[in-house]
Amino acid sequence: MRNPRSIRLERRRLLVDGVPRILMAGEVHYFRLRREDWANRLDKLVAAGCDAVASYMPWLVHETASGVDFTGRTSEYRDLVGFLELAAERDLLVIARPGPFVMAELKNEGLPFRIYREHSEAVPLGWDGKPAESATLDYLEPGYLAAAERWYAEIMPVLADRLVSQGGPVAAVQLDNEVGMLSWVTNTPELTDRTLADLAVWAFQTWGREGSISRYGADPDDPAGWASQWRSGGTLDGTVAQQLALHHDLGAHHRDRYARYLLRLRDVALQHGVDGVPFLINLHGTYAGRGRHFPIGISQLSKAYAGVPQMTSGSDHYIGELTVEKVPDLYVMNAFMAAVHDADQPITSLEFEAGTGDYGEDLSLLTSPETAELKTRLCVAQGNRLINYYLFAGGHNPPLDSAVGDGNDRIAFTGERHGFAAPVDPEGRLSTTYAGTASAVRAVRGAEHLLAGMDEEYDDIVLGYVPDHYLTEYCHPSASVRRAQVGELERYRGMGPRDILARALLLGGYSFGAVDLSAASLDPTGPVVALATPPVLGRAIQERLAGFVRAGGRLLLHGRVPVADDDGTPCTVLADELGVKVDDTVEGTPHYFPSVRATAWAGEQPEVRVGMLEHLTGDGEVLAVDVASGSPVAVDMTIAGAGRAVVLACDYPCLLEFWRLLLERIGVHRRIVVNGNTPGLVVTSTADGTGQRLIHLINVAPVAQDFTLSVDDLSLELHLDAREGRVIPLDVQLDDAVLRWSTAELDGPGDGSTVLLRRTPAGGKALIRTTREVTADGNATAVRSEDGWLVSWPAGAVGDRLTIRIAT
Repeated sequence: MRNPRSIRLERRRLLVDGVPRILMAGEVHYFRLRREDWANRLDKLVAAGCDAVASYMPWLVHETASGVDFTGRTSEYRDLVGFLELAAERDLLVIARPGPFVMAELKNEGLPFRIYREHSEAVPLGWDGKPAESATLDYLEPGYLAAAERWYAEIMPVLADRLVSQGGPVAAVQLDNEVGMLSWVTNTPELTDRTLADLAVWAFQTWGREGSISRYGADPDDPAGWASQWRSGGTLDGTVAQQLALHHDLGAHHRDRYARYLLRLRDVALQHGVDGVPFLINLHGTYAGRGRHFPIGISQLSKAYAGVPQMTSGSDHYIGELTVEKVPDLYVMNAFMAAVHDADQPITSLEFEAGTGDYGEDLSLLTSPETAELKTRLCVAQGNRLINYYLFAGGHNPPLDSAVGDGNDRIAFTGERHGFAAPVDPEGRLSTTYAGTASAVRAVRGAEHLLAGMDEEYDDIVLGYVPDHYLTEYCHPSASVRRAQVGELERYRGMGPRDILARALLLGGYSFGAVDLSAASLDPTGPVVALATPPVLGRAIQERLAGFVRAGGRLLLHGRVPVADDDGTPCTVLADELGVKVDDTVEGTPHYFPSVRATAWAGEQPEVRVGMLEHLTGDGEVLAVDVASGSPVAVDMTIAGAGRAVVLACDYPCLLEFWRLLLERIGVHRRIVVNGNTPGLVVTSTADGTGQRLIHLINVAPVAQDFTLSVDDLSLELHLDAREGRVIPLDVQLDDAVLRWSTAELDGPGDGSTVLLRRTPAGGKALIRTTREVTADGNATAVRSEDGWLVSWPAGAVGDRLTIRIAT
């Protein structure tokens, strides 16, 4: 055992012994490796620069006919204690992931087979009373919940004895895994008699009996009629409003139940001694290689952790290559996660996609070696304090204790080998992505002494997050009205129609946060609120935004003008406040091509085709018109003599010059300007409040970038290779000097009289301000100038370290 240590979440930082840190972890499944291979995989993790290891701890694996085995007495694959001790010997912290559900391609999602036999009543009934097709259970069913609590009673003491506070390696504990994901992806809400009775109580408390009858077309005091209406999705005899309200509130009730379940697991873990380390919630939601659906996971689970002390969320993302198409996905995922966190909760990533992407071992997909590094750079710039590369090392699936006759009789369904896409393959060989992963960790380590205590800086704009716009996981097969509503929400929400709003902001050179419009109070003197708007927007949020602009706030709407409440009933509170009305909506077809043109305010702009437009009436300056009719489709309005709103009611393409002009018009100016770059360069900055800053540059384009970086009174000429990232330090404090800037990134903290830099292929420069003598190693030169000491070096080996010394 080591000396006791502390790990806390504070001011959106992860503090290790009171010092802000960024933990870099890799997932290694001890239960898929022979004991003799553990040291090799952990050594490779350390060699890549990681300081933590994560692993699931599957109930399915550890439970035997004679009891639970954590010491390997029945099988080396069960020696969790030995694995924890080996990690501690290598000074690796451990992120424990004990389920009960773990997924990870395990059978029954990691639950013992007996759980399904003994608790058949926990198998959810979905639409029309049909059993769930996936291996999921009702989390709050008393029999299952009691069994899960017994599992925690077995494993939590093992972890509690090895917490960092006890001198052990366990630094954080994840509660369950991807809660609600299986119900979502299979469109199977939990509609057993027990859950519907719980729902009746919830509805009665929320709406009252008469209100529930009116809202759903069913009486909560009539169990048979209540069950029939909900299981039919309101399609038997409900009105349109009742069908939509029923689906909406079904999702809302599930969110309440998920919170109760996860908070119960937290209480049980505390009861068994797991205290003093953070609890983590893993958020699912990427789908088909995109992040558009990811906020569903935030919406489903945020009630379980938002505002809960020493508890936070982590992303779980699989989006493949980071490209101009997908980089806004990842950026918005992080921003929306942060939007629901409190002042202490940092964002993390508990399944950070690493490896080749060849998950089917069929060579249908291979990602480039640098993609993990690009994603890492973006995430740490946005405040990720823990990154767990998943899966870091592959392994194999040992046989089950007893054959079940399912074709392979192993613990998982992937065959004998598992994790074939990982940076370290099942046989321990390094894949093409190992070096890129190590390079990503080195980039973080080089600036961690600054970055871990910094926050991202934003331009004068925030993106609105509406949780109810992601309450879309359930739709009865016959609920055509609900299906149409979900389609509209998916088309316009979050990042905007065709993802244009977020893409235009990010690729246009803006960095932005997000705001939870369901909870946050909006400061009318604060940043512009940009919102991608479906026609549905809940009355409470419409009222909040109306009050915001009435008080002098600035609002940018992109998409459809909101005209309906969540249940489909007309609601034009926001439109009425803005003084705008929709006369007509025009959709493109294979033979009709809606086109718009910006008016004179934007200078010479081309006519552009759009997929949708709305004809608007109301006061305000017309910014764009429908080419066919001349009707306004974008207007700029002053509200109550103080507020400002721009409504862009079409899916205007991602033409960056137009969007920059539009944003300038509403008062959003870029803090950092990159001139000469082609699309694909993402730029943001972090700062620590003392004047020290880091400029984060991430080139996701397939071409090199030569550009001028301008920030405040500084201008630097820079080059980035295709798909390269770099962190530019500004005003870094040394003992008796200041690193004013460098075109190379930091490669460690130095010792107060040295600057450590990571060489780039094209050479570079740095400016040191000090009264002392400055020297540099190798073929670098240091020349005194009016501004300080200018250190220059020629092209050299990529990644070599350059040391600059200030005389003491």
